[in-house]
Amino acid sequence: MGHVPAIPESTRDSITWRLILHAEKNWPQLDKVQVACRGAFAYAAGVLPGGQVIPLFRLRYGGSAHSFGFAIYTAARERYEDALLLTGYPTGTPQEALDTACTVHLAGLGHEPDSEPATNLRSHPLSNAAAAPGSAVMITASPGWYLPLSSATQRPAGRPARCIR
Repeated sequence: MGHVPAIPESTRDSITWRLILHAEKNWPQLDKVQVACRGAFAYAAGVLPGGQVIPLFRLRYGGSAHSFGFAIYTAARERYEDALLLTGYPTGTPQEALDTACTVHLAGLGHEPDSEPATNLRSHPLSNAAAAPGSAVMITASPGWYLPLSSATQRPAGRPARCIR
């Protein structure tokens, strides 16, 4: 694995503004979004109306200002874990990362998913071939349901993956 460069200042500014504007438009449960960059990572936290700060996710810079690796913050383990976005991909835009993390972390704070059923469902199981065996990557299947990728990538071919709630 080669050296991953630090996030350039212009990209750090872009990430911050993209997240702030997207949160203002789509996530009224948040008073604001805070972004801190260290090396090749950008950490995003949400500030709730009462002032409580909740870690949301981490972006991993890979050289592109348009696509970042995604890791969601898990309060149970108090760390960031690589995960798939709601799009089903392990990389995407900062806005897609914010939507994924807020769907998970803010589910009970007044945001209701669209009442219409999803129309972009896949006819095949999601997988992440790049995930290391035993890694704790999560797929969001529907609000409140998650599928650990470790079980999806280690199961025999043709057998359905099991979702947990």
